[in-house]
Parts: sequence; C-alpha cells; structure tokens
Amino acid sequence: MKALTVHDDNNIPIYDIVLSDSFERLKSQLDVLNVTSRRICIITESNVEKYYLEEIINIFSALAKETCFYIFEAGEANKNLHTINCIYEKLITCKFDRKDLLVALGGGVVGDMTGYAAATYLRGIDFIQIPTSLLSQVDSSIGGKTGVDFNSYKNMVGAFYQPKLVYINVSTLLTLNNREYYSGMGEIIKHGLIESKQYYNWLKGNIEAIKERQLDILIDMIEGSCDIKRKIVERDPKEQGERALLNFGHTIGHAIEKLTNFSLLHGECVAIGMMASSYLSFKEGYISEQMFLDIKHTIHCFELPLKVNLKSADDILKVTKLDKKMEAGQIKFILLKDIGHAIIKKNLSDAQILESIEYIRED
Repeated sequence: MKALTVHDDNNIPIYDIVLSDSFERLKSQLDVLNVTSRRICIITESNVEKYYLEEIINIFSALAKETCFYIFEAGEANKNLHTINCIYEKLITCKFDRKDLLVALGGGVVGDMTGYAAATYLRGIDFIQIPTSLLSQVDSSIGGKTGVDFNSYKNMVGAFYQPKLVYINVSTLLTLNNREYYSGMGEIIKHGLIESKQYYNWLKGNIEAIKERQLDILIDMIEGSCDIKRKIVERDPKEQGERALLNFGHTIGHAIEKLTNFSLLHGECVAIGMMASSYLSFKEGYISEQMFLDIKHTIHCFELPLKVNLKSADDILKVTKLDKKMEAGQIKFILLKDIGHAIIKKNLSDAQILESIEYIRED
C-alpha cells in the first residue's frame, strides 16, 4: 500500500489518496471516518455494479449504521441534472442528513456526479471516491472538481468540493477493455508533459510493463501521476492560475468530444488535443521538431488517436469558444515551453488555432 496526502492552501491535510492492489485495506481507512454512526449511499453505474458493488456493500454493511445504493445507466449521456435529481430523490427517501456519507464507486462520470450531489445536497454532505478506471484514478477523483454536463457542454454545472478519501485499487484496471484503459493514459502522459520530464521519461521506459498491466508498475505509475496533480492542485485549489496547466489538450479535446457526440473517450480526445497543442508549441518555436515527434510517438505507443475525422476545422474553433475556460473573450491555451514545462497562452489568433486544428483533422 502507498499513500499521498492532499493539503489545502494553508498546508492543512484534507484527505489521503491510498493506493493498493485490493479492497482489503479499505476497512482500516473507513475506521478513521467513523462510519459506524452514518448512513452510506454507494453510487455506481451499470457496468461497474456487476464487478464491485457486492464487495463494497459487504465492506460498508459490516461497519455502517445503514447501507443503500443507487445505480444509473453507464455512459456520458447520463452525466446530467436528471441523474442528479434521481440521486437526490434516493437520499431524501432514505432520510440522509448532513452527517451521512456518499461513496462514488466507478469512473469519472460516477465520481463527478457523486461529488456534485454531495456538494449540493443539504448544502454539503461528505463523500469518498473509489475510482475504478485509470482515467478517474489519476484525474477526476483528485482535486475536488465536481460537475455534470449541460446540453452536451462538458462539466458546465459544477462545484469545487473535496472528498474525504480517495481509495485506489489498481486491480480494478484488469477488468477494463484496452480502449478504456489506454484512455487513462492520455491524462497520465499529460501530467508528465506539463510538469515532470523525469516522469515522462519513466513512462517511455516502462511502456511494455504498463501495457501488460503489471500491478507493481501500475501502482508506481498512478502514484507518480497523482503526485503531480496533487502538487498543482495544492498550489492552486480553485484554478485561479497555475491549475489551468492541467487543461493541456483539453480546450480542443472538449470541442472534439462534443462534435463527435461523445463517441470518442475523454482520454482519446485529450490525446488529440495534446497533439494540436504540441504542434502549436512547435510552430511557435517553443519546442523542437524532435520533441514534437517524440510526443507524437509516445501518444501513439499507448494506442491513442492522433487525429480526428471531422469535416470542418471552423466547427472545432467555434465550439472551443463556448468552452467554460474562456476568459474575457479569449481562449486560454496551454502550450509547452519544454517537456515538463507548460505555459498559459491567451493571445493566440484564430489563424494559429485553426492551423493546429487542421493538423489533427483527418480528411
């Protein structure tokens, strides 16, 4: 078992990220949260439910005052306010109060919605994250961003709300199909590119072990990725400055998600977005062609797409301008000055952005 502690901006510990290869140590973590006097609602989705819900119910039922669950249909299409309303109804029916606890069991969709429900039900109720996808383990479960999509606009409604615990069982990754697994690598590669050349080079040196899903390597990889995000979030918990660097690849990536009607996975769209931003970094003279091609090769090695089949670059640009990351009418683009060193760029022209979009657009 390994653990990281996330602190607030006053350096006060707020929650632990615990990494293990099973759920065996979850009970000891729950003892700290005093669940014996609390009602527990486990929120999950239809794909995850058949693998892990029974085991998690058994763990909580042995400790908690009362345990219930809510299951919704899997998929980004259900990450909306209607599902949130159904969660509220479940909590009200089960007479949950502010001292009770929600449990997010699943990937990023489950974690984002459970966190948002926790932030808004009775003006705030505790929750914990048990992420089961690689993407959620290294990204959405950490940092306190919660939210839902609104009319296909990604995470337009949300809140900053921190969990009380993130418990990562890396063996859950063995049940993911290849596409879901490699989608998580998009965020992992991103973390190396924006913050740590050493970590990025470690990823390149362990490609085969990562692809084979060797559990000891996965724990090291996820710990390294979580640690990078933890440090950035601690320095800027509510994205007033540096935390925006975590959006590398996301501005165009979110537009691609919407325009493809979410037929591509989030990490796949981030990978394509990173290619556009890396190309723009190269064209701006920030990184060398060799660095750019190295990034392209690394993304390709982890079976992520490099381009997207969309008819119009103008459509992608138009949707980027509707993104919640717009600031005073300008798109905040994250570019690379070097591998491991990202910057925020606000004054790019439409022509520059369109050139990068054309690069990642398949004819």
